[in-house]
Amino acid sequence: MNQELSATVARLLPEAEAFLCTLMRFESVPGSEQDAMEFCTREFSLPGVAVERIPLSNAIKNDPDYSTPVPGIEYDGRCNLRVVRRGSGGGRKLILNAHADVVPASEGMGHAFSPRVENGIVYGRGACDDKGQVAVLWLLFKTLDALNITTAGDLIVHIVVEEENGGNGTLAMVRTGETADGCVVLEASEGKLFTSIRGAIWFRVEFHGTAGHSGQVAMTKSALLIARDAIAALEKFHADLLAGSRGLPLFDPYPNPMPLTFGKLHAGNWPAAAPSLAVLEGVLGFLPNKTKEQVMDGMRKVLEETCAGGFDLSFLYRHDSSVIPADHAFPRTILSAAEAVGHPLEVDAMTASCDAWFYNNQLGIPTVVYGAGTLKVAHSKDEQIPMQEIGNAAEVLVRLAIDFSQPPI
Repeated sequence: MNQELSATVARLLPEAEAFLCTLMRFESVPGSEQDAMEFCTREFSLPGVAVERIPLSNAIKNDPDYSTPVPGIEYDGRCNLRVVRRGSGGGRKLILNAHADVVPASEGMGHAFSPRVENGIVYGRGACDDKGQVAVLWLLFKTLDALNITTAGDLIVHIVVEEENGGNGTLAMVRTGETADGCVVLEASEGKLFTSIRGAIWFRVEFHGTAGHSGQVAMTKSALLIARDAIAALEKFHADLLAGSRGLPLFDPYPNPMPLTFGKLHAGNWPAAAPSLAVLEGVLGFLPNKTKEQVMDGMRKVLEETCAGGFDLSFLYRHDSSVIPADHAFPRTILSAAEAVGHPLEVDAMTASCDAWFYNNQLGIPTVVYGAGTLKVAHSKDEQIPMQEIGNAAEVLVRLAIDFSQPPI
């Protein structure tokens, strides 16, 4: 079986490459994924596969877990996709999730949405994050069809929008109340299986001062200097949070598995004037020993102590960590499947945040992260993915779909 599986994937890999390159030509930044979704609707309409458009609406903006780092996005007329390959009956149900949105082109990237292929490696925006993972799922379905395999349980794929700006697409999918026995969120994982995924908070702080001429120091209070002091205080808060988060085995090997990043700071309109407003935006990672509420409360307390009330703090994106034990039956089945097809995996922690927590924490579905390629090149001008790794991941997921779907004894 495994030799036939490998040969079939190898035969279909050129078609998967063509699928991926076409998908990458859609400039599907958050809010603009619909053309890519229509392409996937057509391409996933395979024998025995039902593709359902799951409509989105502006009502999602009222959800407490809605993320808002990109202003002005509208939802009416847009959709996620629910792709289902029915099982023979009585087996366990598996969800696979991947996202069709991408971040904008990086500085110096050139033709970000005109993919090129060199020596079996596909280059361009979305190659590994996350359109290469959508190609893995397409190849999975094509391989099951070519081998005439019917799994015992249903195989369900969620192709979603807006993972990059907080997971609003997956949020909409979990609000439908989908049930399953296991879930794999596909992100580049570099030959690893992530059972622990850290959380993250995107924040925005407006600092308020008193504007005035540079020669009137006693009458001014620079919002930019308030922001400077706040940055130092938040750096100390992060250092203390990291020190208090040691002792989590999968995260401990990393020097800083929960980075603090200050991405944007805007203030002032003239060199010789103290600004009355400074706006800081960034992201703070955190580990499973803390909840997002605890971290948000801690940040607010630090800013209150530092800025004496002259600030407005808002949170644009709030993800809790997602954890299942490494010895849980679901990851053990994935490890066995990978071993069986000759692509063994190592259990590790993911030092970035993704949509896994929606399924794991909110629906109670055991969830892991796995996929082709490496996140080291994601969001960069050198984004790429080897087609062979797409093939390897598809083999693992075919074996998983067969093995996991079998009814428990």
